[in-house]
Amino acid sequence: PPESEGNLPLGEAQRLHRHVFPRLMDLTMGSGNAKKQRGEALAPAYGDVLEIGFGTGRNLPHYPAAVTSLTAIDPADLLPGKRDRRIAEARMPVERVGRGAETLPFENERFNCAVSTWTLCTIPDAVAAVREIARVLKAGGQFLFLEHGRSDDAKVARRQDRFNPIQRKLGCGCNMNRRIDAIIRRGDMEVMSLARYVMDGSPRVLGEMYRGTAKPAGT
Repeated sequence: PPESEGNLPLGEAQRLHRHVFPRLMDLTMGSGNAKKQRGEALAPAYGDVLEIGFGTGRNLPHYPAAVTSLTAIDPADLLPGKRDRRIAEARMPVERVGRGAETLPFENERFNCAVSTWTLCTIPDAVAAVREIARVLKAGGQFLFLEHGRSDDAKVARRQDRFNPIQRKLGCGCNMNRRIDAIIRRGDMEVMSLARYVMDGSPRVLGEMYRGTAKPAGT
């Protein structure tokens, strides 16, 4: 039998992961509503910033003038043409590092801010990634997050649990049912602000949003 990933032949799964899904997500995440959410989430950013799950660089136009440099972490190399054009057009210098966030190659207290947008849903060990973010943030530094995740409504949460295996396949590892605030707290962070809402125009199982700020615990 042919090699496969889940129920898909390996070649088809690779095409989905490398071409179809990235283009679909880049289009969806460029909508007016997504832009509004990014602008609100990134408004407090300043100084030297670490972004995990950089993707195709959709956040770049939404960073405020107070940001002086951006270090972008992502293990995937998807739509490099679009990504590199956005980096070239960025106001601040951008360094891209092709690796996962669970082990960051930076010294302690390196960054003023860290950013995660629609990313903690996909990282295999999200708690480890948040712990690493806490380690590399300076004293007084902030973690700015904009994520979708588990609903507080029990009926919606049950639907999320039911459909999550399908979502993981179609969404290249994306989970719709993670408690984002719990992950952040387990990652040695203290949540400073948290807004919960359903994103306009999204099905509720995918549009349950967590937007807020956190800081390393004890700082």
